[in-house]
Amino acid sequence: MSVIGLDTSNYTTSIACFDGVGGTNCSRLLPVKMGQLGLRQSDAVFSHIKSLPELSGRLFSLAEAEKITAIGVSTRPRAVDGSYMPCFMVGYSHAKMLSDLLKVPLIEVSHQQGHVAACLWSAGRMDLMDRPHLAWHLSGGTTELLLVEPEGKNVRCTRIGGTSDISAGQLIDRTGQMLELPFPSGKHLDALSRASVTKDVFKVKCPGLEFSLSGVQNKVQQYCENHEPAETAAYALRCVALAVMQATKNALKVYPGLEVVFSGGVASNSMLREEMAPLNPVFSKPEFSTDNAMGVAVLAHRLQEE
Repeated sequence: MSVIGLDTSNYTTSIACFDGVGGTNCSRLLPVKMGQLGLRQSDAVFSHIKSLPELSGRLFSLAEAEKITAIGVSTRPRAVDGSYMPCFMVGYSHAKMLSDLLKVPLIEVSHQQGHVAACLWSAGRMDLMDRPHLAWHLSGGTTELLLVEPEGKNVRCTRIGGTSDISAGQLIDRTGQMLELPFPSGKHLDALSRASVTKDVFKVKCPGLEFSLSGVQNKVQQYCENHEPAETAAYALRCVALAVMQATKNALKVYPGLEVVFSGGVASNSMLREEMAPLNPVFSKPEFSTDNAMGVAVLAHRLQEE
């Protein structure tokens, strides 16, 4: 018994197959010209339309159609009213055709729920799908601290904190632009930062569960003018990591005893992982931190049993 999952975010086209234990994820980053920060929605939609047939062909060369029992797809960024992004409709249309052709259920989830599921599955912590925990969704467009609670076989994600302005991913990509790195800049900034020898940081104010990163961007710009690229990369990443750490510590005072999960592309960053280590957090494998369809497939496999 296998399910197919599709996710067409504003960063990656992906399609996955999951059999309840393991699976395969086929994905491709959307093409972004050097110096640009992302794509317009119309360009993202066009890129997904071009990529999905080839990725589907690659996946279906490995999957057996007669064993597919459901199709899962992310149809919106978050499972809240008003959450919408046109690029997710590409995945939905592809998924709907597959569902109709194979005469199997179509299961709709959110991109954010898929991120949480991908993290828990790849970390071997699916037990947390059935009990409350805290989760960070750290990505190019989102920096949210969530209270995650079971909702049937799915999860309900309630925002309790995070950034009040730009996301961690936006800060990282804008720093990458300053340093003339490819987009998205996360892994490039991470690699560059490892050559840093300083521990400089701008401490972000975080009295509760919310913090602002727009001021950090200005600090990074000023820092960049007088320091080597490796030091600038480390400075930006350290500012993010320490802000996230402080908000997490504050959250654990409000929600004592809950485990903390880190999902989203920024959660693959090595400095963040090192800084969070004292909290004994749950991190996914780096390849399942970034946008992928595996979490959607994992959820669809669970939800078809309801």
